[in-house]
Amino acid sequence: MANPPKVEFLFDFGSPNAYLAECVIPSIERRTGVQFDYVPVLLGGIFKATGNASPAESLRGIKNKPEYQALETQRFIRRHAITRFRQNPFFPVNTLMLMRGAVAAQFEGLFEPYFRAAYHHMWEEPKKMDDVEIFKAAFKSSGIDIERLIARAQQDDVKKRLIELTNDAVARGAFGSPTFFVGNEMFFGKDQLRDVEEEISAQQGRLARAG
Repeated sequence: MANPPKVEFLFDFGSPNAYLAECVIPSIERRTGVQFDYVPVLLGGIFKATGNASPAESLRGIKNKPEYQALETQRFIRRHAITRFRQNPFFPVNTLMLMRGAVAAQFEGLFEPYFRAAYHHMWEEPKKMDDVEIFKAAFKSSGIDIERLIARAQQDDVKKRLIELTNDAVARGAFGSPTFFVGNEMFFGKDQLRDVEEEISAQQGRLARAG
């Protein structure tokens, strides 16, 4: 039997669109039977390497476009019945600590609970998650051994891994988050998820015929 296509979700907790996209991933996984790989990247590093900027920055002063993008976001939220999302009043948040924590959690086998807690405290009950004390208290309230992960995140292998994942994302064509790869096919943004699902199905079909 042929291996399923490799599907990757490149995320930074600082991106609200990555949060919204991730709300939809479980339904795509159910329909296609393919599990997404969650790949932490540092969005600030991607922006620096590509000369890109966040929508809040790049759209400042532009007439009508920010309002339209806000409308599209509301349509996406309604379409997918997303109920827990709240704008973070402290946005933009420096996510270096959060993203190193994500890599550390992967190394320590704690990724799923860490990931859920991070998104909860960024975009469901939003907090200033680049404040160390608020960061610690938030994760502790979610039952995460955050002192262990903070210590792990200071190790060179964790720091190196986050840099490697970020540089690899740029080398493969990424310029922001959320970015998806289905095999070698790249898709950017939450609004491309329907195309992501179509590509998964297309690659499954090709693999089945080849097998």
